[in-house]
Amino acid sequence: MRHLIYAAGIAGAALLPATAAKAQDASWGCQVLLCAASQNPSWHGVEYCVPPMIKLIAAMSKPGFSWPICNEAKAGAPGREEYADCPEGTKIGYSQYGRDGNRSAPDRCVKTLNTCQTHPGLNGPAHQAGVILNRRARDGENSCIKEISSQRPRRADPWYFDIPNDQGVKQRHWFNLNL
Repeated sequence: MRHLIYAAGIAGAALLPATAAKAQDASWGCQVLLCAASQNPSWHGVEYCVPPMIKLIAAMSKPGFSWPICNEAKAGAPGREEYADCPEGTKIGYSQYGRDGNRSAPDRCVKTLNTCQTHPGLNGPAHQAGVILNRRARDGENSCIKEISSQRPRRADPWYFDIPNDQGVKQRHWFNLNL
């Protein structure tokens, strides 16, 4: 909330240097930024924020839409990351390749497992050391390396603004545009 107040102060100070700043007096871009940065409650629970955010959502569906920017806050346009990070021990994967040979969205989490066991008929130092044989090399079967994939989690709040704090360090504020 401190960052939201800081951004509001920047926007208000730039617009009304001689009077007290009010959020409703900010430009539409600053209103969107302030509302998107609201965390507890989100913009949905802030009465003032509903009209500018509904205006934004409606404008996004029109041809030639351009994000309203709050130049005073130096945040620029928002970014979007539909998918959350994969759990520890997994990596990002892709479900398929498109017709043009390009990868689809990075919508999978993949874990690589070695399913090979030591060969029961093998005797000698390799077996005693617990050496795992690759079946492909041993008898022409598929590799022992298996990939298990699962659906990558989607973010509840896929949009974000990187807003500089009072020390100039950008901090990410996530939000959604669901009605």
